[in-house]
Amino acid sequence: MTRILIFFYLLLPMAGLAQGGTEIYLLDINVRNNKFTLSNPVNITEHTGYDNQPSFHPALPFVYYASANDSGRTDIKSYDFEKGVIRQITNTREREYSPTITPNEYFFSCIIQRDNGQQDLGQYLIGGGPPKVLINTLKVGYHIWIDASRLLLFVLADSTNNLHEYNLATKENTIIAPKPGRSLHKIPNQATFSFIDKSAEQWVIRQYDPATKTITPIVNTVGKSEDITWTSNGYILTSDGEKLYAYKPKQSKEWQLIDTENLPMLKKITRLAVNKDNNKLAVVVSE
Repeated sequence: MTRILIFFYLLLPMAGLAQGGTEIYLLDINVRNNKFTLSNPVNITEHTGYDNQPSFHPALPFVYYASANDSGRTDIKSYDFEKGVIRQITNTREREYSPTITPNEYFFSCIIQRDNGQQDLGQYLIGGGPPKVLINTLKVGYHIWIDASRLLLFVLADSTNNLHEYNLATKENTIIAPKPGRSLHKIPNQATFSFIDKSAEQWVIRQYDPATKTITPIVNTVGKSEDITWTSNGYILTSDGEKLYAYKPKQSKEWQLIDTENLPMLKKITRLAVNKDNNKLAVVVSE
């Protein structure tokens, strides 16, 4: 019985990767006088099945995302939101998830899920090509780059998942915190990073400083939502699944409701991403 429970526990963190029936909408976003306006929704995937985990290139008009084919295996695609063109970047026997542009902006890193259950961290040139495996000694679920050689990793383990700091150059691997959420982000205009602490009944968005190794609270999550993103002007965006909310640390007193009254396609919202120019919002919704 214990082995069975452990097996199902290990599957839970990847449920977001295996879910079906999601689409990605791209919207114009504007904030003025602390008020958000969303407009011009476009379904950028238009594809039956799993389309998820959007992330923006910081300098190019591209959204990268994971998309499942008819056999259920995921590859990485990109959407050019200036030209309205989708391009398939990877086409492999493995499953790729969580595309993330590397600090030099020449590559994207991603999770490579193998048939034996291993989940490596690899990278591809942004135009495609063969992968380079970066980490294959840990079962990596999610990741964010600290700098050119260091990453924060959500690592799956037998008893609990942990947040790690990993150095590619030295192979130094340090556990930072237990039971993190899947949403890892660099905090804009700072050398710090956010993660969601799920170790207690009340989940908390926390800040991690790699220089000092300190962890400090930012704000409680909206319910049990573990999907957030940051705007370049310092707001956190999140959703309870049906509504969107904004919060600005050191300024907001509470989460602010964003008006989505005229956007009925935004239902069962999960992952979010905002581009560096702060004018495009990608939203994952149920089909």
